[in-house]
Amino acid sequence: MVIKKGQRKKEILKLDKTTFKIQIKGRVQGVGFRPFVFNLAVKHNKNGYVTNNGGGVVIYLNSEESDAQFFLESIIKNPPISSKIISYSLNKVSPKSFSGFEIKSTQALESVNTPLTPDFAVCANCISEMSNPTNRRYLYPFTTCVNCGPRYSITTKFPFERLNTSLKSFEMCKDCSLEYESPLDRRFHSQTNSCSVCGVNLELTDHSGEKLKVTKKEIIPLVASLILEGQIVSIKSNNGYVLCCDATNKSVIKRLRERKKRLSKPFAVLYPSLEKIKKDHVLNEYEEKILTSSIAPIVVIKNSKPFKIAMEAIAPRLNSIGVMLPSSSLLYLISKHVGGPIVCTSGNIHGSPIISDKEEAKRLLSSVTDYFVHHNLGVEFPQDDSLVKITNNKLLILRRSRGFAPSNISDLIPPENGLLAMGAHLKSSFSLVPNDHIYTSQYLGNLDNFEVVKRFKDVLNKQIKLLNFSPTTIIIDSHPSYQSSLLGLDYATHFNTKISKVQHHKAHFASVLGEHNLFKSKEKILGVVWDGTGFGDDSAIWGGEFFIYQSNSMLRHSHFEYFDWLANEKMAKEPRLSLFSLLNSEGQDIFLNKFSEQEVKIYSNLKDKNKLKTSSVGRLFDAVSSVLGLCDYNSYEAEASILLEQYASDYHNSDHIDFLQDITYDKIPSKIIIQQVLNAVELGINKEKIACSFIYTLAKSIVRLSNITGVKTIACSGGVFQNTLLLSFLSDLCENHKIQLKINRKLSCNDENISFGQLMYFQNINN
Repeated sequence: MVIKKGQRKKEILKLDKTTFKIQIKGRVQGVGFRPFVFNLAVKHNKNGYVTNNGGGVVIYLNSEESDAQFFLESIIKNPPISSKIISYSLNKVSPKSFSGFEIKSTQALESVNTPLTPDFAVCANCISEMSNPTNRRYLYPFTTCVNCGPRYSITTKFPFERLNTSLKSFEMCKDCSLEYESPLDRRFHSQTNSCSVCGVNLELTDHSGEKLKVTKKEIIPLVASLILEGQIVSIKSNNGYVLCCDATNKSVIKRLRERKKRLSKPFAVLYPSLEKIKKDHVLNEYEEKILTSSIAPIVVIKNSKPFKIAMEAIAPRLNSIGVMLPSSSLLYLISKHVGGPIVCTSGNIHGSPIISDKEEAKRLLSSVTDYFVHHNLGVEFPQDDSLVKITNNKLLILRRSRGFAPSNISDLIPPENGLLAMGAHLKSSFSLVPNDHIYTSQYLGNLDNFEVVKRFKDVLNKQIKLLNFSPTTIIIDSHPSYQSSLLGLDYATHFNTKISKVQHHKAHFASVLGEHNLFKSKEKILGVVWDGTGFGDDSAIWGGEFFIYQSNSMLRHSHFEYFDWLANEKMAKEPRLSLFSLLNSEGQDIFLNKFSEQEVKIYSNLKDKNKLKTSSVGRLFDAVSSVLGLCDYNSYEAEASILLEQYASDYHNSDHIDFLQDITYDKIPSKIIIQQVLNAVELGINKEKIACSFIYTLAKSIVRLSNITGVKTIACSGGVFQNTLLLSFLSDLCENHKIQLKINRKLSCNDENISFGQLMYFQNINN
């Protein structure tokens, strides 16, 4: 549709001014940028037009050069709230004639060179409208505007126009069209505009698929009543299904755990408003800010108030909890009608990807849920909710998904076009470079699961098509059996392209260097990469690594001493096995309560014959957790480490023990650490102090190595650095020793950053 400034008659204007072209690049599509430019042009009485193109937003206008420069500066200084400008240009072009100022629809694009826009949480203005009985969008559960609503999750192709989304089949009614066409309306050129007359419809069924006979306006109040009555309801939100139940009802939470086969992994809790969260929990200003942002992630907080929720059922044995605000209008309305906290967890079978298809939900979730809330808007890219913590007043991403992905990661000049990085096996993601931008996918899950593999391929294939991408080089992890590596080999055959391999921990280190634009640093940088597992260059299982980077060279400098890797992947699931590996089994009374006589013989025999070694700090955490009697069997990933961090965080004195004090070593002696911990237990030192001292010892070991090597910039990555107490200790020690500390901030520290790190390593490292 062409919209023109004012009501004057069309006329051909004299070419008495120069024509300028302004190109704006960045997150500028799907954020109300064109209507913003239109209204600015009206305000300044400019003639020309604005449209989307393959590079972002392009503006043509007739103006004096100084006025054109001022117009561009006005855009840059105060752009639309959800936009992110990466670059811009102003150039004189061949003279053109314009009558008024227009918004032009985008022409078909041969190529795309702009970031994908993530989904935005429902905004305050839309919430106000849905809550107002006199407003025509009262209780409409798909209310959006130019500042909020689904973007990436409903995109079918570029650019972000209604015809290129799953809203294509929903034709706007007269009232919505008037809003869309009115320059003064908040929904001027809002591509997701709809209402109860022309928009998306809800459907409420029981678990067997039997549709309940209720009107559209009765569905949300009834769903709220069902939740309060102790029912489990599966709700299709903008990014996929979520399973919901009353967060104050222990029995229904227990039933959800049993049905979903999620024995003790904590659930997130959805609140209808920030005020409701603050009645139950203590928040700092940084937690409030990220909770109320357009990302609306789950925020892990430590609580210090009496709980109204069923805390032990929601987060067994933990004193921290993940809280969130509604990301969609539908979730807002349901949570408002419930009036209190709701358990809100991904709609899937434990370990499988989040479900977004109605038939798949009926097939897989009918045994989990009591009722379904379906809707008829297609979800092209299903996503989990993002998960974050605030540590040292800074954001720490634990899971990067809805609201974050897939957005531009780095301000670096990106690697050469045509690169596809396949990431790791656990916490998988992929990264690709089809143009001037790096696209890193959302968290996709662990590739042990066949359904996750299918989702990984589906999302990658859709992005390849969406971006018209044909890879010239595919980068994989050096582990020969990683599913991501095997998939990479398949794609290399399909596209007839070459393969490059990057070692797992070097990719972790490169991800931090890339995030912080450190590849051009003239000074040495100490890379510290600690995690659970990764295939090393010497075929050992690495996980406690120190690297030195300088002048595009990355070399392994040191590592935690090797110990036996026992029973393959079983070791990561049973912390007691890490303890067994690190301690001499002979004469150790601690094993009597953890292993049968037969098991001691079996595992002792395995140690005698074992040739596979590991330097894993993740397994060292497991061993300490087992020594302290916190966890011998993980019921979910990293449970032992999470419990250990909690115990350590409960110790508030400063008399920490450095278990490596006065001990000389080349490689950090894991076995000495674990023996020192055991000695402390036998001396009767309380568990909280021991746990805290262990983490303090690890932080000290990093600073000690920095001082020995003289390297004063440290870059840390790997899943272990999601431990906020470790980061707190390390941050304080680095400040005291005048050391610069860098960690992943735009990506998670865990394996989600591997694909980005693979790109960075391939482009920048010579060795």
